[in-house]
Amino acid sequence: MVKLQAGNCTLKPSQRRQLLAWLKRAVHLGERVGDFLLTITVRRCGRMFEMHAIVHDAAGDFRCRQRGQTWRDVCRAIVRDLAVRLHAQRLAFASI
Repeated sequence: MVKLQAGNCTLKPSQRRQLLAWLKRAVHLGERVGDFLLTITVRRCGRMFEMHAIVHDAAGDFRCRQRGQTWRDVCRAIVRDLAVRLHAQRLAFASI
């Protein structure tokens, strides 16, 4: 399950759809591990965007944080980081 919380900035519906489309691989990996919950918080800090992702699944919990100049750069970075870390958790969980 994915929860998207817009902190002090509003996201357009197209931005929400785009982020969820980019998250498909990460969500699929998390669901394969089991007991998956992803919470993403988006905030503006001056001219910069900041995203926090909190992941809970059967293999454990972890957090990711990215900051950047544009919304698109921050989303790409956080999605890439989530996919890599969930893939590592999936491999570790499968070997147990």
